[in-house]
Amino acid sequence: MRIFSGIQPTGRKHLGNYIGAIEQYVAYQDRGEAIYCIVDLHATTVPYEPALLRERLYDTAAVLLAAGLDPARCIFFRQGDVPEHTELTWLLSSVTAFGDLNRMHQFKEKAGAQRDLVSAGLFTYPILMAADVLAYRADQVPVGDDQRQHIELMRDIAQRFNARFAPDAATPPLVVPQGVYREIGARIMDLQEPERKMSTTGGTEQGTVLVLDEPKTIERRFRRAVTDSGSEIRRAPEKPGISNLIEILAAVRGSDFASVESDFADARYGDFKLAVAAAVIERLRPVQERYAELRPDETALEAILTAGAEKAHAIAAPVVAEVRELMGVGPNPRRSGPDS
Repeated sequence: MRIFSGIQPTGRKHLGNYIGAIEQYVAYQDRGEAIYCIVDLHATTVPYEPALLRERLYDTAAVLLAAGLDPARCIFFRQGDVPEHTELTWLLSSVTAFGDLNRMHQFKEKAGAQRDLVSAGLFTYPILMAADVLAYRADQVPVGDDQRQHIELMRDIAQRFNARFAPDAATPPLVVPQGVYREIGARIMDLQEPERKMSTTGGTEQGTVLVLDEPKTIERRFRRAVTDSGSEIRRAPEKPGISNLIEILAAVRGSDFASVESDFADARYGDFKLAVAAAVIERLRPVQERYAELRPDETALEAILTAGAEKAHAIAAPVVAEVRELMGVGPNPRRSGPDS
């Protein structure tokens, strides 16, 4: 089984990223051939500073390695180092419906936030995401719950390509991937506005817990977390604040909701919030310590990404070559000479 996923190079990874995606990356290293990339090309679809993008990319690489990604057990690289991603994006655009792109929720949200320019790259972002996965014939894609629509689109693109260009193939040229989502912790919400997803761009500062936040900051964020009316610690639609805290603690503990509710059946909201904070602090402590060791050595980080890109290229190149051949793009590989 081959696994693929990509992550944005923001560097400022929050608790939702860590629980919903990064922990999955680490776990899946032992479940198949795992391929992970930092998607710097995706990051260029919204306004950004080039120098900061490079810094954030190294930040992100160090966070992932500190969390447990092992270059000896997975392929870990920078998206922009493997040109097959961009070529396949263009080729797949021929089997991607304009209407499907126009219905993407994330495009509408991000486009609405842009004041000066809504880039074409932002609109075609889902095709690049599809190319990221399809270039490696990945079977599974561990992602956050908010990526379901993108996964469905990439499945449609793969099926449409196979039907159009290889309808009689015994083995379809593109694998139709499956999204993999955490049952607990798939969607961590903002601590101040628990109806919204935790985010470093669309969330509140006080409601966002960063992976690299100091323990005192994490405790303060949870201490001030919005709760709900009543005093029961239980999950319920009318209790989004407490429900979110229960989900966080269950994910960090590796337990279920019922166990958390049972353990804190007689607790007060304040005590419960402090318990969640303590569990999160302890879970992030080794990641923060390892990050502090890794981040200063950019030469070592660059070497890891470069070696990973070479391995990724070796897998993606023949896939894209087959796509080109099936589409009739470039020279005919079956033509043996000028007179044949």
